[in-house]
Amino acid sequence: MFRKLRIAVLLFILATVAIGSWKSSARSTAWDSTLHVTVYPIAADPSDTSRRLVADLKPEDFAAIGDWLETELHRLGRPLLRPVAINLAPPLASLPPPFPAGGNAVAMIGWSLQLRFWAWRHDATPGPRPDVRLFLLYHDPALTPSLDHSVGLEKGKLGVVKVFASRRERQRNAVIIAHELLHTLGATDKYDLHKLAPLFPAGYAAPGQQPRYPQTAAEIMAGRIPLSAEEARIPDSLAETLIGPQTAREIGL
Repeated sequence: MFRKLRIAVLLFILATVAIGSWKSSARSTAWDSTLHVTVYPIAADPSDTSRRLVADLKPEDFAAIGDWLETELHRLGRPLLRPVAINLAPPLASLPPPFPAGGNAVAMIGWSLQLRFWAWRHDATPGPRPDVRLFLLYHDPALTPSLDHSVGLEKGKLGVVKVFASRRERQRNAVIIAHELLHTLGATDKYDLHKLAPLFPAGYAAPGQQPRYPQTAAEIMAGRIPLSAEEARIPDSLAETLIGPQTAREIGL
């Protein structure tokens, strides 16, 4: 009898979590009210450059993301005023569990659960309860000249985003942050995972353009502007990106 009761309680908890996750996802992509996003800055290395930049961050440093998303919603026929409100949390001293590079499905599931538990433990921040939590890991470019994989999880509505601790990279950082934010809302990558090249047609901002190259903007989930069949470049800012039709459908637009 006790075993059956324990199983029933566990099933109830799982059902409650699943229903809560579904409601959260539906609410986040209904686009009928402001989506509250909290960013948690973290100095990812011992560099004074990283620590100073993290300490000096202001909410307006992330305003371009909200402005870009509002512009895109208007372009896509959903004129919602202030679709995203970004709240800046105090800097964190703790690093999230490392991503299991090359890990199998079991390792990924274990990492996801560890990350959600870690995020829950470091979620004490003022302001409204966020719909999405993004943990921003700032790296000194002198120590880390290139960044590896960032992650945005739809389940749990959280992301671990690797960015540069440089004011000169602020606009490019915004592109990465927006990309991972849309992952938490259900958007999928639109580039070849091995070559990093945009996939045609979903990863092209203007797939019907003639001639096809060079493109002048990047589809946000492809992350690069195709210049030729073999060459593409990273956009300098969100002004050089847009939300393509497939991504729009994935996030409820």
